[in-house]
Amino acid sequence: QVQLVESGGGLVQAGGSTRLSCVASGSTLISYFMGWFRQAPGKEREFVAAISWAVGRESYADSVKGRFTISRDYARNMVNLQMNNVKPEDTAVYYCAAKKGAGRYDSWGQGTQVTVSS
Repeated sequence: QVQLVESGGGLVQAGGSTRLSCVASGSTLISYFMGWFRQAPGKEREFVAAISWAVGRESYADSVKGRFTISRDYARNMVNLQMNNVKPEDTAVYYCAAKKGAGRYDSWGQGTQVTVSS
């Protein structure tokens, strides 16, 4: 497993932008998929975006497609989530996650709060 630490987020106005970062340590990431998930109050955790570390293939939930962008930074062992044109419904705790190959995500960060004001 890898250790993940998120940063960024906070309070942002609707229509604005913010950026989340996740630093990974404890393993090389060449075989990993890195993902972002979120959990709003009273709701289940849901998938937001993912990227394969080796080839950079991206995937997104329909609710964020065209507004959010996931990227990786080899030099810093970091995964970023650029959030543009945010909406109040994007308010949630955002979690960085990692998995090696197929299967479930088994490494999780502590989460970072994003609150979008209308």
